[in-house]
Amino acid sequence: MPERKAARPKAPPAPAPEESAVWEPAADQQGAGPAASAPAPAAPAAKEEPRKELPVLEFGDSQFDFTDSAVMAIEVDQDMDPVQADIEQAAVLFANGQDPAARAVLEAAARAHTGANAERLWRMLLDLMQVLGDRGAFERLGEEFSQACETSPPAWRSENDKPAAPLAGGPKAIVLQGVLNGAAGPEFAQIKAGIQKKEAQRVDLGKLASCDEDAARGLVELFRLARKTGVAVSLDGAEGLAGRLETRLVVGQAESHDSWLLLLDLLQHLGRQDSFEEKAVDYAVTFEVSPPSWEVLKTVTKPAPALAPSVIPPSDIHFLSGELKNCRFDDLRAFIDLHERPVIDFAAVKRLDFFSAGLLRNILEPVKRQGKEVLIRNPHHLVAELMGIVDLPSVARIIVPKN
Repeated sequence: MPERKAARPKAPPAPAPEESAVWEPAADQQGAGPAASAPAPAAPAAKEEPRKELPVLEFGDSQFDFTDSAVMAIEVDQDMDPVQADIEQAAVLFANGQDPAARAVLEAAARAHTGANAERLWRMLLDLMQVLGDRGAFERLGEEFSQACETSPPAWRSENDKPAAPLAGGPKAIVLQGVLNGAAGPEFAQIKAGIQKKEAQRVDLGKLASCDEDAARGLVELFRLARKTGVAVSLDGAEGLAGRLETRLVVGQAESHDSWLLLLDLLQHLGRQDSFEEKAVDYAVTFEVSPPSWEVLKTVTKPAPALAPSVIPPSDIHFLSGELKNCRFDDLRAFIDLHERPVIDFAAVKRLDFFSAGLLRNILEPVKRQGKEVLIRNPHHLVAELMGIVDLPSVARIIVPKN
């Protein structure tokens, strides 16, 4: 019994070593025994290695850091010029016909930014109001524009403000622009000298933002002199200045007397008798004096219809107009082929969509390679910015009017 108890505990715990001891007589197998025992430790090592690799796989933190840096690089690229981003967004929205969205972007961005690029946003916004025909908003935003950019706002362009073609033998227009004050002598002296010589006068007010009392008095006196001497005076762009005066002058406030008289003169030149009579009553109430009477004025625009047919646009100018949507410019290719220095006029274009802008660039690119210079003139600022997005300036020279 004791022998069995001794054999029982020793046999189960170490069966392999005792068996190897039993197999000792065979020396060859004894060598095989250790060889068999060698792969045994290798197996657990192989099982432990994947456990050691697990923390290595969890080093995804380093990969996450790399992803973060890549994202930051992209953000820096996108944030290179936030003003330009707003400009391009508004231009594309307008090109797609999303006018309310374009207006929202422009109003927010124009008020948020400063500097020269902010002026680009303001001019886009004012041109949008012009396209939409919202004159009230145009005038209000024009005041904000002048304060933010410290320069005169552009003038409202109505149908009557379209620049008249120069008539054969007609007078050359004298341009009044910016903000006039009493020191604006040279232009006034030139107009007065022409009137005294009994020469018909043409005065361009389209770029005139405003005038002080001295300048208003000077204009009123010139108009009186013209009426007295019977000299015809034509005013181009008078509608915009009249509108700004109407907005500024307040009934019942006895000030800016000469500006009131100038407004009445402008309404007469524009032929707006109903508006004249209404403002004449306001003038009488404000200053408690009799207002001027309505007069039929002599102007140099009367013979224009008879002479207009003789005025032919230069043959090297191609005029575009309206809303250019999915436009293929079929007649433009032949026009460019026929002229050495072709000019494309966008003054009457309200909208240019993205497709048409891209196609126009594709048309002009081979023309540029041929060494021929194409001039695109007078696009408003929303159209001009879209042209920049599609890289039209690389294939044509673009001239954008500020006003």
